[in-house]
This record gives sequence, C-alpha cells and structure tokens, in this order.
Amino acid sequence: MIHPLHTGLNNKYALLGAASFLGGSMRMTVSLCVIMVEITNNLKFLPLIMLVLLISKAVGDAFNEGLYEMQARLRGIPLLESKPKYHMRKMKAKEACRNQKVVYFPRVVKVADAVSILRNSKHNGFPVVDQTKSGEALVIGLILRSYLLVLLQSKVDFQHSHLPCALRSGSIPIRHNITEFAKPVSSKGISMDDIFLGPDDLEMYIDLAPFLNPSPYIVPEDMSLAKVYYLFRQLGLRHIFVVPRASHVVGLITRKDLLVEENEDPSTVELWSTIIRARQHDKRVNRRRSEVENPLLDGLLVQE
Repeated sequence: MIHPLHTGLNNKYALLGAASFLGGSMRMTVSLCVIMVEITNNLKFLPLIMLVLLISKAVGDAFNEGLYEMQARLRGIPLLESKPKYHMRKMKAKEACRNQKVVYFPRVVKVADAVSILRNSKHNGFPVVDQTKSGEALVIGLILRSYLLVLLQSKVDFQHSHLPCALRSGSIPIRHNITEFAKPVSSKGISMDDIFLGPDDLEMYIDLAPFLNPSPYIVPEDMSLAKVYYLFRQLGLRHIFVVPRASHVVGLITRKDLLVEENEDPSTVELWSTIIRARQHDKRVNRRRSEVENPLLDGLLVQE
C-alpha cells in the first residue's frame, strides 16, 4: 500500500518535472509559471516553479535553441531576434546586399521579360524603375510577385504599345477589384504553373504604375545595418530599398509637426502644444488681473 505522503511528493515532483521540461524545450518562463500556478491552484508552489523554470531555461540556452526557434529555422521562416548581432553595428546597409545584381522591372515591361524574371528568381517584391527626361533611372515603387501573377493570369491589362498609359490616354484605367490581389487563406495563391500564355501574349506589354506601391521604405547605402535590423524588427517589413546618399533635403518633420488640430484649415494649422501654452498663458493673465482688481481682503470687508 502506497503511503499518502509519498503520493503527495510524487505529485510535486511530477509537476516540477513537467514545468522543467516545458521551460527547457520551449524557453517559456512567465507565462508557463502562471499556467502551472493556475493548474495547481496553490501559491505555495510558486517559488519552486519559478526556480525550476529559471534553471531549465538557463541550461537549455547554454546548449541549443528553443523548440520554436528550431522549427522556424527548419521551415525557412526568417524569424528575427530581439537584438541584432554585434558585428552588424560595424556593417553598412550596402554590405548586406552581398553585391548581388538587383532584379528590377521597368514601368512598362514586356510580358515575356516578366515571365522570365518570375521563373528565374524567387523574390516576392521587385523595384520598379522609370527613366527620367535626362535619362536617369528613378525608383518609382515596389511591385509584389503576387500582383504580377494576377496581372499575367487575367490578361486584361495587356497592351500593344510600350508607352505608359498616362502618355497615351491621359489617365490610367484600373480594371481590377482589390479582392483579386488578396492572398487566399486556404492555399498559397497563384503560381507560374497555373498561368498559360500564348506566343501573342508574350509579345504584349503591361504598365505597372497602377499596381505598385509608390512609397516603399528606403534607406541610404551607408546606414548602419543595426538600424536597418531594428526597422525590419519593429515595423514588420519584408522589403527595403538601399539607395545612394540623397543629394539634397526636401524638408524636415518633427513630432510637433504631427500634433495638429483636427478640423483646421491647412493654411492656418496650429500645433496642439502651442494652443495649450497660449490658453494657459491667457488663464494666468486673467487670474492676475482679477487679483489686482479684486484683492482677497475685499471679500472680508464689511460695508456699512
């Protein structure tokens, strides 16, 4: 017959063993501690559970990564850690590009060229470059692979001319609904194997201007790679363009420039901080005037 005291000790050891296993494999501390305390409904186990989780996490970190990190790495998920590596502080954004050739699209691209680029590269986003009047290449936006696949499958935006739509008709028609570009939840979306294009289709052109993102995130080439890392981490970015150092400054925006009053004429926009300071100043001036005109002793005087 098993003594009740031994049964209680075995239960405690089983609980602490389960907590240590989960803490060492998943590297969870605070949340797992709360879960274990709620399961037992006994706060007396809290110090022991905290000690076990800290020790198991420290031992696990000394040997390998956590279970979730290993699964993300095996599946090829680009999971970023909370802080960049130390050597990134001494690297520039240009060095992270690995001197690879940039794959880009012109504004009006030939269908055959678009198909060739999509088949030979695995990028999910491409810069779109347009030529200025002086012949200089200018980045005008970012086009996604999924958008290009939708355009190639629908074929409604194919054109015979290699000129942009705005130069030919004065306006850019849009023949798609926004839901067509949304990625389906139940599948991976369209692939190149799902698209059939004939010889006549490959000789057509597509104007990418209506479908690109005209304001992608851009950093100068000499920016610290650690700062670029924090941009990806905090903003959840997937693509960022590296460009040469800008030659001139167009303007400067501060925090106060974003604190504008609503329902205000743009020509006479005032800052919230300025309005508040002005109102506080008016209140102080009125208070001083009232104190000078009506002294405090006036209320205590008895008039006959």
